[in-house]
Amino acid sequence: MSKWFEKGLNFDRWLLAAVLVLCFFGLVMVYSTSTILAMDKYNDPYFFLRRHIIWLFLGMGLMFITMRFNAERIRAFSGVGLILAVGLLILVFYLPPIKKVHRWIDLGPFLFQPSEFARLALVIYLSHSLAKRKDRPIEFFRHTLPNFLVIGIVAGLVFLEPDLGGAITIGLVGMVLLYVGGVRKTHLGLAGVLGLVGAVYSVLKEDYQWERIKAFIDPWQFADNLGYQLAQSFLAFGSGGLFGVGLGMSHQKLYFLPDAHTDFILSVIGEEWGFIGVMGVIIVFGIFITRGMIIAFLSPDQYRCNLALGLTAMIGLPALVNMAVVTGLAPTKGLVLPFLSYGGSALLINMVAVGILLNVSAKRFQR
Repeated sequence: MSKWFEKGLNFDRWLLAAVLVLCFFGLVMVYSTSTILAMDKYNDPYFFLRRHIIWLFLGMGLMFITMRFNAERIRAFSGVGLILAVGLLILVFYLPPIKKVHRWIDLGPFLFQPSEFARLALVIYLSHSLAKRKDRPIEFFRHTLPNFLVIGIVAGLVFLEPDLGGAITIGLVGMVLLYVGGVRKTHLGLAGVLGLVGAVYSVLKEDYQWERIKAFIDPWQFADNLGYQLAQSFLAFGSGGLFGVGLGMSHQKLYFLPDAHTDFILSVIGEEWGFIGVMGVIIVFGIFITRGMIIAFLSPDQYRCNLALGLTAMIGLPALVNMAVVTGLAPTKGLVLPFLSYGGSALLINMVAVGILLNVSAKRFQR
């Protein structure tokens, strides 16, 4: 067992503290943003909070297990994990759609989103695959192309659900790992162009995605329809001012701002906690990303370096995209704010990822 689970490890306390702060602040904000909706829809003000607590403590349990699980041993399951992830992504297309899309697997009281697990499986697989090359010259057909195909398959299946935002995030995380792994910039540039062409084609093909672009360009012109959500987000931030209107006192969560407890929870934080609260959230995420990068750069081998950077990007990129969306810096995407938004699958997988990252952090001075 000692080969699999380790004792006496010196974890990165700054990273762990940042995650715990975000998680417990998330509990407060999930309760604040969901009480009215839960009471109206389920006659239970604690409906969303109770489920979020279950997912959080389950995730924390898995985090404390994986933070002592030897990250090197995870390599043995990288291929199996990827195959399982692809299988689950295919399975959703044979199950009844939920909210008119094929993104979730219905587990009774909970919904599981395979694309969240797929991001983690992809990071582990690419970290292992890119580290196998060691000091040998990188070859396109032997090293680059197979990894491009893997990223394309995973991102393509998520894109077909349809989930353009999730597919873009997976593609970006994959590109970060390939860049660190030494893939030529010309190959990365070509892949980026192909991905951009695919995204543009999707926007032009799907009316709802084109509507999001129009709402992003001028939300106030379409404030009564296409740009309603973004306009309400702006009003929430504007109402909060410097110090906010106070915890629980948000007006936008009273059915004015859709998805107040999920995608747009930062808008309510801006209203209730003001500019100070939003900056606090940004600073804590900044600490998480910075510590993740430090862990990667101080890792004792290429595999752990890849793994740390991939896990940091897997959590950090969606956070940055979500912040950009709610502040009008990017078109609306269905991405939650890690650790803060209500949601089971994303929270659970992110906590597992943090556990692995903490294990890597304990080895950063061992060479």
